[in-house]
Amino acid sequence: MSSEPAIRIDNLVKRYAPAKGAKGTMTEGKLALGGVSFDVPQGAIFGLLGPNGAGKSTLINILAGLVNKTGGTAEIWGFDIDRDRRNASRSIGIVPQEIVFDPFFTPFEVLENQAGFYGIPAALRRSEALLEAVRLSDKRNAYARTLSGGMKRRLLVAKAMVHSPPILVLDEPTAGVDVDLRRQLWELVTELNREGVTVVLTTHYLEEAEELCDRIAIINHGQLIANKPTRELVDMAREKIVAVTVAEDFAQPPAHDAFSKVAVTGPRGVEVTYDKDRLSAGQVLAILQGQGLTIEDVTTREADLEDVFVQLTGGGG
Repeated sequence: MSSEPAIRIDNLVKRYAPAKGAKGTMTEGKLALGGVSFDVPQGAIFGLLGPNGAGKSTLINILAGLVNKTGGTAEIWGFDIDRDRRNASRSIGIVPQEIVFDPFFTPFEVLENQAGFYGIPAALRRSEALLEAVRLSDKRNAYARTLSGGMKRRLLVAKAMVHSPPILVLDEPTAGVDVDLRRQLWELVTELNREGVTVVLTTHYLEEAEELCDRIAIINHGQLIANKPTRELVDMAREKIVAVTVAEDFAQPPAHDAFSKVAVTGPRGVEVTYDKDRLSAGQVLAILQGQGLTIEDVTTREADLEDVFVQLTGGGG
């Protein structure tokens, strides 16, 4: 494994064509990406996060060859997507958000057809091995339309891997999938990563990204606003929470200028959010005691990726 990035994005711009508005006037084309630059390290699980409409899907579709960029460059496994589209495409597998394959094909036929699209000779195809890897061998000859939602998601992963790409991109792969199927999918993806596949993930489940990703980039309004190792990104959060249970009911929740937010969680429960650069947990408790509250129980919570995401994007979802 070399030190070259798996994906290199440099000043990527996408502006859609002007559209005809009311009364026949032309509106300026939407700027979906405004000069985005970042690298995806080889062997990483890389999170690409952002609110709806931030530009994530546009960027993925550019890499997939489905959308033409307006400016900048992109390389996949060292191959420029303009100068060497064929090798760039062979170096990446895309698992789309939508479930797309012919419902009247069997899983085996889906993989065989996809391998044929890449010109892979029959003797070199891996359809059986891929079905086993995604735990669909017993559904080899079932119509794809009869598969459960989770099985269809796993089949999409196998379909993206028929040409053995070193990079796998998953666009919201667990949207609408229940907890157990999400867990199965992530077991499959982490196993592929252990085998050397670089994974790029977009998801709205921020706890997934925090748990799985080595590094995370955040896009908002077509601009890159963060790109850090996951732990460093989480550490950017300035706020911390102290949850307190007190001995007496309170008519009004405690208040103090140094508190960022106070939330009542019950007749005797309160959560105080504070800036950890201004206060310590001990100082928060001292303030509450100074207001006549008798503290019976205390728990604290550090900020997580969701807190950082809201802080950076202004809460866009």
